Amino acid sequence: MMKTIEKHYDFVVVGGGMSGICAAISAARNGVKTAFVHDRPVLGGNASSEVRVGVNGAGRTTPVAFKNAIESGVILELMLRNKKVNPQYSFNVMDNVSWEMVIEEKNIDLYLNTSMQTAHVENNKIVSIDAFQNTTWKTFRLYADLFADNTGDANLAYESGADWTMGREGKDVYGESLAPDVSDNHTMGSTILYTARDTGKPVKFTRPSWAYEITDDILGRRNVHEVSNGYWWVEVGGDDLNTIENAEDIRDELLKYAYGAFDYVKNSGKFPHAENYALDWIGSVPGKRESRRVYGDYVLNQNDIDAARIFDDAVAYGGWSMDDHTIGGIRAKWEAHKKGHGSVWNPVDDLYTIPHRCIYSRNIENLYVGGRCLSVSHMALSSTRVIGTCAVIGQAIGTSAAIAKKYGIMPRQVNEHISELQQLLLKDDAFLPGIETKDSEDLISNTKCTITASSYKEGAEPHKANGAYARRIEEEENKWISQPMSKDGEWLQVQFDKPTKINEILLRFDPNFSKYFATRITDSKRNNEEMQAELVRDYKIELIKDCKVLKEILVDDNFVRVNHHKFDSITCDTVKIIVLKTYGDESARIDDIRIYAQ
Repeated sequence: MMKTIEKHYDFVVVGGGMSGICAAISAARNGVKTAFVHDRPVLGGNASSEVRVGVNGAGRTTPVAFKNAIESGVILELMLRNKKVNPQYSFNVMDNVSWEMVIEEKNIDLYLNTSMQTAHVENNKIVSIDAFQNTTWKTFRLYADLFADNTGDANLAYESGADWTMGREGKDVYGESLAPDVSDNHTMGSTILYTARDTGKPVKFTRPSWAYEITDDILGRRNVHEVSNGYWWVEVGGDDLNTIENAEDIRDELLKYAYGAFDYVKNSGKFPHAENYALDWIGSVPGKRESRRVYGDYVLNQNDIDAARIFDDAVAYGGWSMDDHTIGGIRAKWEAHKKGHGSVWNPVDDLYTIPHRCIYSRNIENLYVGGRCLSVSHMALSSTRVIGTCAVIGQAIGTSAAIAKKYGIMPRQVNEHISELQQLLLKDDAFLPGIETKDSEDLISNTKCTITASSYKEGAEPHKANGAYARRIEEEENKWISQPMSKDGEWLQVQFDKPTKINEILLRFDPNFSKYFATRITDSKRNNEEMQAELVRDYKIELIKDCKVLKEILVDDNFVRVNHHKFDSITCDTVKIIVLKTYGDESARIDDIRIYAQ
């Protein structure tokens, strides 16, 4: 007989893609006891080894990439860690990087291979969910005050009775210029990718009898730009094939088209350099772009993106183009689409923010919604759906849950504490365009002290390492940058006007927010450095009083942006940071320094 095991938590996150990972980790780090439920054996969702989509966001878009726009916070930590241990761009290794970051958190209980099946709801609140773990044949009943749906398909929202929609809104709904004239139930489709490798000798490929033949007429202007990787335009669904109800049929169709695409590469005669290539992996889990979306108190739409709105309750941001894929994907006649490439990349002129009112259900009081299923229109989703953007939305959800727990309130009531939420996000290294850091606990900002350095470049003076933003904004560096480093390194120091008791130092280094983080070897040409060259590798901290070093902290082989140093309280008059080595840049760089006496 199947066992039912009851567990109680503060917060239950369902869905283990990047949005769910960031939600669970950010909640746990802020003291929230969290159950993390995922129905696959590996974490990562579309970014996992099961699907293998790159982590795109505001910093890599079409037709232009915004400068200084790469997402920070939990997702940046994961990407830096992956870059350090995974120079071979293995998605399987990246799976374990994601898993490792989750299991390191003592406030997270991880349930892999566990499918949410039922939501128990009373008075418009989820009381518990039932989830079945197919590897142990156990059913878990998980109780919590707060829940988050990061499933992509809004499965928890659907089961709990949350208001949702699916399809494209017509122009009359939100007044979007890019919307169809009339609302319909069409969505963007799903994709299966493949990888091929050079075997070092000619390899023949025979298209299976069940696979489709890909012709130039079918391709239209779709770009066959790379022989070793699959193609995003191998896309099916969203027309008469519903991306949820017909998911199994869509997968089968995608396999037929994916094998056909590789046959085209091998046998069309247009790619002689593919002669030695053989299929190495082909996906069995389609990467889904769109399905259900849950209504919140606000629906982000194209007009907000066009206006680059900075909402008063901003908790995340985006910048990917409104990348609206052809309905039906490769099954649609390419001539029927505006440009015949398989998608239209409608430009986004500037970064836009995502309000807190979009990340919770309007009618299920204790339900957060993130990832693809947050409260946005179809046109807005065409921008917000990419993984980097979903990740920062996830961090916003987890951090909001911490505020909700602190005050014993529901997600909607967190709006009354929005400034506190925003400042906590910034402290946890999120970036919110237009929202400045106001750290009342930072001794540098709130006591008399001076910041000096061994050297600096014009526009990157020492005091800029403690400001309103911890990254470059347009032409403002918002960091200290030294002159080319001497053999003994370069230093920045904070000198208090009187001896001061401290017990924590927070440092943020520069990972260069304009450099793309490749997770696929085919993208590595965008940035194939061992590590971001600007990042500090080796450094030393000295706590000084009356010219005497009381404590020294030495860090070798650093690979993260944010470094927290906590220690027993020490009374000192000077804190000195000596940068000894970077990953290649000639200058030392510190984006931010904060000092606390907690």
